[in-house]
Amino acid sequence: MSSIKNYICDSEQRLDTFLTTKIEQTRSQVAMLIKNKSVFIDDKLVTRPGVKLKPEQNIKVEFPMAKETPALDIDFDVEILFEDDDVLVINKPSGLTVHPAPSVKEATLVDWLKHKGIRLSTISGEERHGIVHRLDKGTSGTMVVAKNNKAHEFLSKQLQDKSMGRYYLAVINPPLKEEFTTIEQNIGRSSHNRLKMTCTQGAKSKYAKTIFKVLSLSDDEKQQFIACKLFTGRTHQIRVHLESINRHIIGDHIYALSPKVEKSERILLHAYMIYFIHPTTKEKVSFVASFDDVMKTYIEKKFDMEQINEVMDTNNIISSFSANS
Repeated sequence: MSSIKNYICDSEQRLDTFLTTKIEQTRSQVAMLIKNKSVFIDDKLVTRPGVKLKPEQNIKVEFPMAKETPALDIDFDVEILFEDDDVLVINKPSGLTVHPAPSVKEATLVDWLKHKGIRLSTISGEERHGIVHRLDKGTSGTMVVAKNNKAHEFLSKQLQDKSMGRYYLAVINPPLKEEFTTIEQNIGRSSHNRLKMTCTQGAKSKYAKTIFKVLSLSDDEKQQFIACKLFTGRTHQIRVHLESINRHIIGDHIYALSPKVEKSERILLHAYMIYFIHPTTKEKVSFVASFDDVMKTYIEKKFDMEQINEVMDTNNIISSFSANS
């Protein structure tokens, strides 16, 4: 099924430029329409976005209907840190999966976005819900969601050019020996366990870089509160790079050395702060997400909270990483 719209060109110009204005989609989305054989000039199929149009030519576009998937019942809420016409910044709870999948039976973040009415372009036939980047199911913290197609395109480019980023906080053991630890190792799928990623030089591995900064030592000196800065965005990157130096995050039962030693209801990894350039104002903005009760209670039990509150100062974290990048 598809819906059809016709447009008349009024001047000489490129096809993709013309359609970008008429249907209010980005040029790359228009290119996708053309690639999917959905655009015709005077009833002739078009295959190139750069075709030059002439006045009075008729451009027909067949918009594919989105494949609708039923949303599950939403019995949870998500903390909203910021919202305007372009973006939604949230504090994702631990235990919430971002994308639906055949193996996922419970409601996801995408289901929550559907429930909230955030639905983006359907021009590829697949409905998108503004997910620009992801967090693992167990990881909590800051995420930005695009509320329109132009914002989605703008934010996605920032992921690529690194003008968007996040600082993570975690509780690990055993402690790191140096104040700063930089790991640059390729990451790929483990050949022994499909659930795991691993540091490897295999053909399908990808470059990855993480810097870890020590923030505080636990009262019994067996654990550390650390900050993490990612320079790439590989699956399980923080966890894999820590495992490569025989460290693990408390509550991580996939990469844990001895999961029976320290127990936590969740993995103690939190995307503390996100920064990006706003799609409309073009100003750099940043947002901080607080811990949930489980992570907060664990840290209060193991660490000196006066010191924790001091080292969590965002200016302190940002400046220290900037000096050691």
